[in-house]
Amino acid sequence: MTTQTHTLDARGLNCPLPILRTRKAIAKIEAGEVLEVTSSDPGSVKDISSFCSQTGHELITSDEDSGDFIFTIRKKQ
Repeated sequence: MTTQTHTLDARGLNCPLPILRTRKAIAKIEAGEVLEVTSSDPGSVKDISSFCSQTGHELITSDEDSGDFIFTIRKKQ
């Protein structure tokens, strides 16, 4: 069984829009599925980490690539 991966491009958006869009996107996917979020807002690093800690979703990866911040989040079961 493969896990469905969804993507969210939040580049060019400033706080709090990246985290608000992430919250909305997570709500639309099934438990166990993965959301990959790309953001250009440095504040997203702390925001996404806090969001996952507070909601129980798994922050699988948090990386930076050429000024973009890329997060992989698994929706909690």
